[in-house]
Amino acid sequence: MQQQEMNRVRLDEMRGAPVYDNAGEKIGKVEEIFYDVESRVPKWIGIGTGMFGTKRVLVPVQGAQTTEDGLMVAYAKDQVKDSPDIDEEEISPQCESELMTHYGLGASDGGRRAERDEDQAVTRSEEELAVGKRSVDAGQARLRKWVETEPVALDVELRREVARVSREPIDEPAGDRDFSEQEIEVPLHAEQPVVQKRAVAKERVRLEKDVQTERQTVEDEVKKERVEAEGDVEPRR
Repeated sequence: MQQQEMNRVRLDEMRGAPVYDNAGEKIGKVEEIFYDVESRVPKWIGIGTGMFGTKRVLVPVQGAQTTEDGLMVAYAKDQVKDSPDIDEEEISPQCESELMTHYGLGASDGGRRAERDEDQAVTRSEEELAVGKRSVDAGQARLRKWVETEPVALDVELRREVARVSREPIDEPAGDRDFSEQEIEVPLHAEQPVVQKRAVAKERVRLEKDVQTERQTVEDEVKKERVEAEGDVEPRR
């Protein structure tokens, strides 16, 4: 494999590239580059190992070289994988001392910091307004039934019998009939109204609910972080 010196390549552009040990066996992929806080010189390479890259180990930049498709470090695969795990964004002096001892290097002069690239960066955050809804009691409705009395007038036709005199002429001998007084009575009938009351269901009344939609404006205050560069900063183009 063709190799190049590390000082010709920006390590921060090789994140995700495969990493090989000094025998050419793949160890993992480049995850992070740890730079010296003061000199800004790359010192350590963070390598993601394991099936899903869940374990991160560090290997010195010293002695590493680029290959056609990645990096080759100056240490064996077993030695790299046995190095202390680093999950923080900064390497403490104690942790770096353990790493230096593990790889047989000289004493360190301080901690290193992992960075996404060679530029310092801050994260700007802001609050967002999220509006939800909940059901509350907004009143009540009821049906009430009571009894009241009202007068009712109905017209009805009634029949009654009346007597009238009807005369029919006759002409026949009366014989030896004695003349006497006679009185007859004829019963007369008439209709009278008879009032009866019965309960009849006239209407079924119920309460039903409909849903109406109205638009309301919700107002509140949210916090936003602002970022401003100060000092000798080149204006952004």
